[in-house]
Amino acid sequence: MVNIKHIIVLIAILIAGLSHHSHAGFLDSILKGLGQSPEKGLDSSTIVEGLKEALMTGTDNAVKEVSQVDGYLGNDAIKILMPEKIQTVADVLKKVGYQQQVDEFVGSMNRAAEKAAPMAASSFIDLIKGMSFDDARTILDGGDTAATDYFKGSMFNELYDSFKPSISSSMNDVGVTRAYKNMMDTYTTVPFVKDILFDIDDYVTTKALDGLFHQVAEEEKKIRTDPGARVTELLQKVFSASRERSK
Repeated sequence: MVNIKHIIVLIAILIAGLSHHSHAGFLDSILKGLGQSPEKGLDSSTIVEGLKEALMTGTDNAVKEVSQVDGYLGNDAIKILMPEKIQTVADVLKKVGYQQQVDEFVGSMNRAAEKAAPMAASSFIDLIKGMSFDDARTILDGGDTAATDYFKGSMFNELYDSFKPSISSSMNDVGVTRAYKNMMDTYTTVPFVKDILFDIDDYVTTKALDGLFHQVAEEEKKIRTDPGARVTELLQKVFSASRERSK
């Protein structure tokens, strides 16, 4: 049996081809009338709502991931390593039998980042809630880390300012300051070494944020590329439509 809807669509396409100046709007109208919107029935509010839901899910997962024990220390991609500026200190101490002090210092930096990470959640929520439709649409149709790039550009400095006191507090709680002092005190007992000035708070704060944004990017990629990561019907709708448009 001939499908009347398909015939109408074909006629619409033929007519549109004869009218170059208005074919897109005319064809869209026909398709919408047949329940075949080029946007798959997604209006602007649905698109924004879906993207915000995705970002809430992704950032929440990322914060939880890095906040757990070994969230930083056990993840080679974001583990906070010995600062390059004081790598000489570590090398000297290892040679004279103080490997344990070096390891304790590295471990304590990562524990501080894990302890401080949860406070970033509210900053992500505020930025997501205030996102405009234009921002949302640009992110939705962007690359696999478009949202993460948007976050970094919009909130890194602000997050740094609010994150640093929390990092400093966490560093005191988990013993980073003590471990750093012990390591540097031991280093200065070695003959012929030079004093080194280093802002450990700045280093750990910056590395902690770099690691957090890395994890946010990983969560964003999952939602964009893995249908199984779209845990609600709205996410499935919005990101499926986005993928279709990008083909």
